[in-house]
Amino acid sequence: MLVSLFDARRATAGDRAPRLVPASTRLWLDFVNTDAAAQLPGGDLLRDFEALLVWFHQHGAIDDERAAGIRRRAVLQPAAAAAALVDARRVRASLRGLAEKGQLHERVRDDAVVEINRVLGRSAGTRRLDRHAGLYTRAFVPTGDAFAGLMIPMVESAADALVNDELARVRRCADPRCHRVFFDGTKNGRRRWCDMGTCGNRAKAARHRARSVTAH
Repeated sequence: MLVSLFDARRATAGDRAPRLVPASTRLWLDFVNTDAAAQLPGGDLLRDFEALLVWFHQHGAIDDERAAGIRRRAVLQPAAAAAALVDARRVRASLRGLAEKGQLHERVRDDAVVEINRVLGRSAGTRRLDRHAGLYTRAFVPTGDAFAGLMIPMVESAADALVNDELARVRRCADPRCHRVFFDGTKNGRRRWCDMGTCGNRAKAARHRARSVTAH
């Protein structure tokens, strides 16, 4: 049975394992930024299933025990692991569309909801209470197919953005050479660059050069 976005409202940050990334980020946007467009010239960070698993582990989407179990299963079922990687890239492409165009285009939002519900609806599992570093958190524990629940944290994070009406604060970097997307958590909502230390500084330097040329 498909899970509505109202059900996804319950999937707050407390429902997921602690992340190893700053709280100001959004997991689904971090996931979008693994694609080849965002990582030029380095290329797709999810180059194979092992890279996907490592990324999920580093970002707190799966814990040590589950990562080890899925890695063992991938050795026994390489075709299933390859299919899981293809599916992850499919979800990522849908979420990029949501990040870049979802605020302005209802069709893009609707397509993303279909994709989110596809993942949520096929993943059987249970919720449980876990303890991490002295803190209690809710966790989704998939049953059956070891690979089916992998994308749950990603689509729940995207569902949170829709439920909490955050898309107006989600945008792509203003540098035309950069394809990274980000959440603007500033008070005035006017952040333009994914990172001031890179894209922001390049833009500042370009403006400075333009003024110098004009002055001469």
